[in-house]
Amino acid sequence: MSASVTQQLNDFGSPDVLILGAGLAGLAAAVSAAQLGARVLILEKRDIIGGSTAMSSGLTAYSGTEEQLAMGIHDNLDSLKEDILATGQHKNDPALVDVYCREQLDTYNWLRSLGVQFGHVHAASGQSVPRSHSTDPSRMVETLLARALELGAVLLLDVRALELMVRDGDVVGATVEIHGAMHEIEAGSVVLATGGFSQNVELLERFAPHMVHAVRGGAPGSEGDGLLMGWRIGADFKDMPYVKGTYGIYPHPDPRESGTGILAVYKGAIAINSHGDRYTNEEKPYKELGDDCLHQPGHMTWQVFDETVMEKDDPSVEIYWFSGRAATGLLEVAQTLDELAEKINVPADRLKASIEKYNAACRGEAPDEFGRTRLSGNVGTPTPIDTPPYYAHLSTASVLATYCGLTIDTEAHVQNVYGEEIPGLFAAGEVTGGFHGAGYVTGTSVGKSGLFGRIAGVSATRHALDRQANAHV
Repeated sequence: MSASVTQQLNDFGSPDVLILGAGLAGLAAAVSAAQLGARVLILEKRDIIGGSTAMSSGLTAYSGTEEQLAMGIHDNLDSLKEDILATGQHKNDPALVDVYCREQLDTYNWLRSLGVQFGHVHAASGQSVPRSHSTDPSRMVETLLARALELGAVLLLDVRALELMVRDGDVVGATVEIHGAMHEIEAGSVVLATGGFSQNVELLERFAPHMVHAVRGGAPGSEGDGLLMGWRIGADFKDMPYVKGTYGIYPHPDPRESGTGILAVYKGAIAINSHGDRYTNEEKPYKELGDDCLHQPGHMTWQVFDETVMEKDDPSVEIYWFSGRAATGLLEVAQTLDELAEKINVPADRLKASIEKYNAACRGEAPDEFGRTRLSGNVGTPTPIDTPPYYAHLSTASVLATYCGLTIDTEAHVQNVYGEEIPGLFAAGEVTGGFHGAGYVTGTSVGKSGLFGRIAGVSATRHALDRQANAHV
């Protein structure tokens, strides 16, 4: 196998654009670069493509789309920008947010032109109107790969990049490992699209010690490779203090856990701790819900709901596929609250008291003790939990993605610690920081990967072509 990969590498020669990582960001970069005529080489250290994108719920945040218009959803860019900045607690780089708002609809149309299909639009965390467009994430990356290959790009699997090659201050390629053998690949430019570091214990302990009790999730390849390579040559970082866990993941290793968990709280469930007490406002963004959960006894809680919420089941979106959880046995089900309390080992009197207090607020008889007045995404109002059967899903926070990393500018150039471009180096996707700030609007992680991946491919191609032109002067 290694000889075959090595031969392919030798046959291809030096690419114009070398892309490290074959998730959504890397493949979007590959297509946009190849569309401009660049010779593109994509390296993926695993034996499959997709990265964290393929493990995501597939929701992408867009504004002004055909799907929104068909559903009667009225949206605008000012609202989109305000939501991103507010959820990020205004720690975001406003220039990156402006680019996202300006380019998101073009990116949506570009992806559709490549064959990516979007479906129902969902309300979700941090959104003042529904913006989360559902799609099959695995099919999306496969569609982009097929298009990149049609345009002449080459993908090599099982190739791990170890170090960036720098000459006279410019990044000119990478040193890679192919089954134990080292190879140097020269390139006109390099795009880092290697994902986050949710699977790197040392980096998590360094940058996110507050996540020590969270489950470590995300793609197996999310080990911080690109972050480390950029760091080694002086790249700056952003948003490192804001790593948070995603609420809703089953806390124990279990083959039935898909990796995304469920968010029944978005549709009307309440969060109950091991004492049977409600402890938070469930309309918060799920990153904040993750923080709240980790402060509870045992660092895990229950999402408790009834048949009214179960009827909002949506198999097309993992986090709303409640019936799928029931089918695999990850939901506790009971006909009475006393029976449910016994199954989840919480005091029945306190569970019933918590639910009755919540139901009274839903009926308008008293204010909600935690201030909940809407469902997530400001769509719909909470309903009483009083229609059997009753359900409970054991949940904790999981570091599925790190949402921070290398500093980039609006054209995806990687910046050094002095705020200067590192010539020849570009980055997109989860390896980058600055866009989310201190919080995350659902759908903007997949959204930014496609959008800034596309930008990185264009910028990297222009740099490579300029370098070639200058070499011939």
